[in-house]
Amino acid sequence: MTYGFLAGLCPSPSAHMSQNLILVVSELVTNSLRHAGEVTSLRLRADRLSLRIAVDDPSPALPQDRTPDLTGRTGGFGWPMIQRLAEKVTVRPGPNGGKTILAVLAR
Repeated sequence: MTYGFLAGLCPSPSAHMSQNLILVVSELVTNSLRHAGEVTSLRLRADRLSLRIAVDDPSPALPQDRTPDLTGRTGGFGWPMIQRLAEKVTVRPGPNGGKTILAVLAR
């Protein structure tokens, strides 16, 4: 889905921005699967200035910063990476009692 979204953009984002978008989408989806059990919706949008990623999941629990596990067993790297790569990250109540995480990247 993300690669198809990128392929349809005109003008195309830089390779660096495309990689960042793919990484943020991957991390948001992985976090929703790992911590909420599923992704209920993934939406990608673009305008002249930004790329927007919205991920819904069924859990109302907010993402938590935690110490990264350098052994690779429990993660802890994704949420800080999302916050560094995105210009803006917001978490708001989502449909059916869950949450929506919106990340905005500069185009």
